[in-house]
Amino acid sequence: MDQRKIMSLGRSSLVVSLPKRWIKLNELERGDAVSLDIQRDRSLVIFPGVKKKKDFRKITLKVDPAKKEDSLVREIIACYLNGYFGITLVSTDIFTVEQQKAVRAIAGMLYMGILESDARRIYIQTLVDESKAPVETALRRMHIISASMCRDALESLRNQDAELAKVVYGLDDDVDQLGFFLIRLLRGVVLDPDLAKQLGLEPVDCLDYQTLVHRIEHVADHAAAISRNVISVVRGQWFSDPMLEYILNLGNETLELYNEAVRAFFSGDTTSSNDLIRRQNELDEKLAACTVGETNPLLACMMCSIRDSLRRVAEYAADIAEITINHSYKPTLTSYI
Repeated sequence: MDQRKIMSLGRSSLVVSLPKRWIKLNELERGDAVSLDIQRDRSLVIFPGVKKKKDFRKITLKVDPAKKEDSLVREIIACYLNGYFGITLVSTDIFTVEQQKAVRAIAGMLYMGILESDARRIYIQTLVDESKAPVETALRRMHIISASMCRDALESLRNQDAELAKVVYGLDDDVDQLGFFLIRLLRGVVLDPDLAKQLGLEPVDCLDYQTLVHRIEHVADHAAAISRNVISVVRGQWFSDPMLEYILNLGNETLELYNEAVRAFFSGDTTSSNDLIRRQNELDEKLAACTVGETNPLLACMMCSIRDSLRRVAEYAADIAEITINHSYKPTLTSYI
């Protein structure tokens, strides 16, 4: 770490010289303006006044024709989440048809466009300007989709509607798409103080938001799991009316808990959050007491799966409530200075 002495300039001014390497790196000259920002730990961050050229990070990945599609997709996702603006894929021979399909599918999922493509080279690039991305709006959108998935999954369960269940199952990709984008954005905030300043976020905010993103994703996954059960059941085989009504009532109570937890998070309502945690414990007892009462093995397994999904959603609602409480005690800047 470079240490510099504080020097006196005139009777009352104190100055510190800037590192020459930093000056060159940011292409600054005498007379240029810089911005200063006091951090929570009392440190001082210096931002270049105006960036003359935005640094778009790019990466090249070598792809062997024998590489499995899932491995290739995971590598692309990793590069995307770590903030790369452009990803060039170069095959050591030629891309297989399966590899090309996988790249196209994941590019769409990640808000990336394929700008160049041939048998041996594919270039994909992000299409969204992170500096103008509304984090809270994207989080709310994720919640709206996941909550609608839960609601429609319960409706498909009530009416044994396989077509509605298929629609719900397909919406899981939309939630994942927003989830990938938000995780990339939050990681970028931690790595880039300039982006953090533009979005008005701090690293501690990113921890809470990232946990919220994962919980919403998991809720959507369990809504899809309930729908998958409806799709797989054989027409003509179904639950008894009392059992179906009982599990639907618990499902509606679970969905209400989840919606209230997210609303409390955005409003910072710690009183409701504490109440939600208590209610989740009571709901868990109801779900645990739910007996299958089905002689059909397929329906018995299906009921256990649905019950487990509802229990998980309720647990995620309680997790969100805890995030709200933790976030409400985040120290302000004046606590440190």
